[in-house]
Amino acid sequence: MKKTIITLAVLATLSSATAFAHEKGDILIRGGFTNVAPDAGSSNIQVGGADFGLPIGAEGATVLLGAVDVDSNTQIGLNIAYFLTDNINIEVLAATPFSHDIEILGGTKLGETKHLPPTVTANYFFNDASAAFQPYVGVGLNYTIFFDEEFDSGAAALVADNAGGAAITDLDLDASFGLSAQIGADYEISEGIYLNASVRYISIETEAEFKVNGDNVGSVADIDINPWVYTVSVGYKF
Repeated sequence: MKKTIITLAVLATLSSATAFAHEKGDILIRGGFTNVAPDAGSSNIQVGGADFGLPIGAEGATVLLGAVDVDSNTQIGLNIAYFLTDNINIEVLAATPFSHDIEILGGTKLGETKHLPPTVTANYFFNDASAAFQPYVGVGLNYTIFFDEEFDSGAAALVADNAGGAAITDLDLDASFGLSAQIGADYEISEGIYLNASVRYISIETEAEFKVNGDNVGSVADIDINPWVYTVSVGYKF
């Protein structure tokens, strides 16, 4: 009788351990919050091939508008992962559209844009498939699509007031294709239910064009957004 009880206890323990597993063929869906924090930099704003400056100030000194910066934004994040083996999966990152202010001159808003950054990543999980805690690293490819780009009305008025009534319109950002890398971890809190946290670095480089008085003469040749992407989510495994 005693041996039977010990045997049942061992089997129960093994059964419980098996429940904590990522296995080949599993599908893991996670949902939560994703923050995109750009590590941005750019070349100067140009019009007609020359750096764009405005005669701002009491003495009319020309002030270059210089480079542009991009602020951070948080949205609802979703990713779906399929396990090719017990330790390797392919993951697709999606989210509701991110909205970013484009800034100049120490935080002055120049315009805004929205973007979607779908990213496909191959991840490697270090621990045995039966472990509840599953840290991983991954590399992947990102394709970022920009849309709803527009100049801020205040910035447009500033340019008009200080550049002889010049009108800046039709801001356009090119799509970006680049590499990504991430580290993260899943922790199974109940059978098939996981807490997840991850940090990604995504290479996003784009160019901007805009019109001045209807002519296609405005540009920013290089805009490096290169964001850190932080995600906290809850997952369910099928």
